[in-house]
This record gives sequence, C-alpha cells and structure tokens, in this order.
Amino acid sequence: MGISFPSCLHHLQLHFIVKAVAAHEKGMREQAKKMGVKSLRSEEAQKTSAECRLCKVALMTVTLWFVAWTPYFVINWGGMFNKPIVTPLFSIWGSVFAKANAVYNPIVYAISHPKYRAALEKKLPCLACSTEGRDGGSDAGSTATAQTSEKAESA
Repeated sequence: MGISFPSCLHHLQLHFIVKAVAAHEKGMREQAKKMGVKSLRSEEAQKTSAECRLCKVALMTVTLWFVAWTPYFVINWGGMFNKPIVTPLFSIWGSVFAKANAVYNPIVYAISHPKYRAALEKKLPCLACSTEGRDGGSDAGSTATAQTSEKAESA
C-alpha cells in the first residue's frame, strides 16, 4: 500500500502526458493535411521534437523516483514484519537514497534543457555544461533567448 498509491499516481500522470502528446501530434498531422503540406515541422524539428524530449524527461524523472524511493520502501516494509532486521545503519541508507531524489531532478533538467544549462554555466562555469553545439539546434528558440539575455547583461 505504501508505494502502490504513488506509483499508480505516477503511471496515471505519465499516461495522460503521453495521451496529450499523441492528441497534439494527431492535430498537427490534420492541420498539415488541410494546408496541403507534408508536415508543419521543419525536418530538424521532426528529429527531436519538444514533445519527445518532454516524454523522455518525464520518464526519466519517474524512473529516478522509483530508484530513489524503492530502498526506503523495502526497508520499511521489511521492518513491519521483522523488526530486528532493520538496523540504524540500514534505515539511514534507505533515507539517504530517498532524499537523494532531490539531487537527481536538477541533473535531469540540466541534461535536457538548454536554458537551464546556460543559467548553470553562467553561475558555475567550472561545471562545463556549455549549451553551444550540444543540442544540434533542437531548441534553437531557447538557446537564442539565453544567448540574447547574456549579451544584454554584458552590454
């Protein structure tokens, strides 16, 4: 019961995200058909669409949530049935893994979003999380916005 409700909730949310993306794609195809074009997207945008990247980030976030909280669940579940098996060190490690989830999420966003990488590079240049040349232009608008704001601040 302890992990079943949150996992069902996460699966339900992921289902609705995928459903919304599929509906949007269908709408895009119908609009392109009405306009008499093959696609409303450029060829470059088709390779790595924003919806695809959103689904990847959501899937990675959910997966890391399970990786982080499963040890805590197992330790607590085991403690309900066999208290002597749960030592203080054992319970501490479960808590450490669970609380490490707060560290995983910014890493996922740093990998996936160019604006976040640009801001992180500005604050901590020693991390070498440069946005130039890594996206292949997949989010040119975000990258251009970040570069424009940097130029405006330096002027």
